[in-house]
Parts: sequence; C-alpha cells; structure tokens
Amino acid sequence: MEGRKGKGYAWAFSAGLNAALAAVSAKFFSSQVIKYGLVILFNVTMWGCYVNSLKALSSLQATVTNFATNFLTSGIAGFFLFEEALSFQWFAGALLIVVGVLILNKSSIEMKTNTD
Repeated sequence: MEGRKGKGYAWAFSAGLNAALAAVSAKFFSSQVIKYGLVILFNVTMWGCYVNSLKALSSLQATVTNFATNFLTSGIAGFFLFEEALSFQWFAGALLIVVGVLILNKSSIEMKTNTD
C-alpha cells in the first residue's frame, strides 16, 4: 500500500510540474502556434497525471500536492526565467503550503495505521 501511495504523490507532483510548464510556455514562446501547442500538451499531460494520482490518493491529497507543486514551481520559474520579484509574503505562503502538505500527509498516515 505504501508503494502505491508513493506513486500517487509522484503522479500528483508530475501533474503540478506540468501545470507550471504550461504557464511558463505561455510566457516564454513568442510563436502563437508553439505557445498554444505546448499549453495544450502540458495541460493534457497534467490531467492524465492528476487522474493517475487520484487512483492512489484521496482527492484532497492529490489536489493539494498538485497545487503546491504548481505554485512553487511557477514562482521559482518566474524568478529565474522572467526576473519576477518574490516577496516575503510569497515565501511565507510557500512555507505554509509546504507545511500544510506535510501535515496532511502525516495525518493521513496516522489515520491509516489507527484504523488497521
């Protein structure tokens, strides 16, 4: 069961990464054909990964992991690729999101071991 959950988190992480790549490609490429093609490709891939994550995780775990990965990856990509500023509030929010994901993961593990 634990291996299945790990794969679920890998799928959710991959979904978030693909969502961030869709956003980056929309800003990065000037050709409209390439831009829209990549956005569609990354979004279709993201949904496939997200659906696979739902097979191993609860919808809350999959959604929060997907969102956290997308948020962090988009912010970091914006900083490095587009020289966007990241404020203290962004880092505080990112920290709270990561802590929330860790708490959610730990509480779901404790609930599983308590019910077994």
